[in-house]
Amino acid sequence: MKIFLCQLNPIIGALEYNYQKILDGYKKGIENGADLVIFPELFLLGYPPQDLVEKREFREAVKKYTYKLAQQTNSVGLLFGAITEDDDNIGTDIHNSALLCYEGKIQFIQHKTLIPNYDVFDEMRYFDPAKDVKVFEFKGEKLGISICEDIWNDADYWYKRRYTKDPVNDLIKQGATILINISASPYSYGKRTNRKDMLSSLCRNDNLPLIYCCCVAGQTELIFDGGSMCFDKKGKLVKLGKSYQEDFILFDTNSNYEEIINCESFFEEEVLNALVFGLREYCQKEGFNKVVLGLSGGIDSALVTCISVEALGSENVKVLLLPSKYSSNGSIEDSKKLCENLGVEYKIISIQEVVDCSLYNFEKSGLEYNSITEENIQARIRGNMLMAFSNSYGNLLLSTGNKSELAVGYTTLYGDMCGGLSVIGDVYKTDVYRLASYINREKEIIPKEIINKPPSAELKPNQKDQDTLPPYDILDRILRMYLEENKEEIEISELIGNAELVRKVLRMVDQNEFKRKQAPPVLRVSQKAFGYGRRYPIVQSWRS
Repeated sequence: MKIFLCQLNPIIGALEYNYQKILDGYKKGIENGADLVIFPELFLLGYPPQDLVEKREFREAVKKYTYKLAQQTNSVGLLFGAITEDDDNIGTDIHNSALLCYEGKIQFIQHKTLIPNYDVFDEMRYFDPAKDVKVFEFKGEKLGISICEDIWNDADYWYKRRYTKDPVNDLIKQGATILINISASPYSYGKRTNRKDMLSSLCRNDNLPLIYCCCVAGQTELIFDGGSMCFDKKGKLVKLGKSYQEDFILFDTNSNYEEIINCESFFEEEVLNALVFGLREYCQKEGFNKVVLGLSGGIDSALVTCISVEALGSENVKVLLLPSKYSSNGSIEDSKKLCENLGVEYKIISIQEVVDCSLYNFEKSGLEYNSITEENIQARIRGNMLMAFSNSYGNLLLSTGNKSELAVGYTTLYGDMCGGLSVIGDVYKTDVYRLASYINREKEIIPKEIINKPPSAELKPNQKDQDTLPPYDILDRILRMYLEENKEEIEISELIGNAELVRKVLRMVDQNEFKRKQAPPVLRVSQKAFGYGRRYPIVQSWRS
């Protein structure tokens, strides 16, 4: 069977736009001689649609477009993801479904069986699981159709499974001859390799070809990387979709192809590509053509500037240098050099007069302030200036803080946390250096002075990050174990060898949850990012 995969980019809620994408892809599949044209999970709606599916008017519109698509079909099959409803009065009555259409009708519907409810997934809130799964006979083959999570529970691959049911195994027992999985699987580094290994194992053990069609999109925090895959009966990966790009793949289950060994690049290239794509997607889908950010002379804002130029072009990136009396001449000159290397327009505006006026008015009112107050006033005046520029010129303000700072609260609410998107808020400080070195692999783009200088907020004389924080290599080890591996104080202390330091860091993470709740959305590139996928109480006393 010739199967045409449409690895395309939907917009959440844009039903007419997504409908046209499906129709155009279907016609392209017909032109390429396909028997079946397939699209990713919930493609007609865009994933994740969240509370949109609770609106009756929205569901009715989806239903209208679903039937409209079916009516456009001929003998070539069209398989796409949408929502469907039943009226058994159990649960939500809404299903995450795969619909197979041909000859002007919806011929078969398979609901999703395994409804994930962890990390960034919250599907139990919206969808009922399938009561059963069935193969569908089409053009001499028995199609075993599943949706995303349904295929992530293979007993032969996973040491520990999340679910007791295995819908794909049930399809195989029913005599499926081809396995098809339509997916919207959010990316984190290493996940594409995990997908390949898992799907390859499934095919190899069951001697069946498998088609995995994944969407490519940036949906606020979540990045969907594409990388659709086709496997032959021996479990060899033989077709691979592009990463972070739309793509079309024609796969003939009866043809022989060369095996593809590698599906994922090394850390620096993957993460940079993901962040560039995520930023570009956010701007395009939110209607921003230009961005603005504050450039401090530090490595974080330098990295965000480079990502912004790659995503949008230097002509669409504006930079403000906002020095105070504590800003070193080196930081200003290094920032100017970076802008010149990238061809970015910059403006230097001293904030010292506004700082002095603010502190004077504070004193004049009979109020006292300390050094922390003075530091934060500087950061908030910078945030105020950046937001004013954003308001005046319509540029999206980017927040430039990294994951390590965001974790321990080494950041100022309504100051450097201002912005519509946090570009590197899921990148640890040690990884910021890795990415910066990779950017400079062929020539010096980020000045070496920025990379080599000790990190500093420059909010008081001779300030260094390590005055307050442990060295970043140690800090990041603790944070990875706590945030991504769910290790706790005793276990981390045994590995680090400093219980007092671990206790201090974990307390800082917990106590600064209130800041992160007010932070802009963070582009997700790890297994556990702040924001959508991490739900932690602000008021709690676990560690007290």
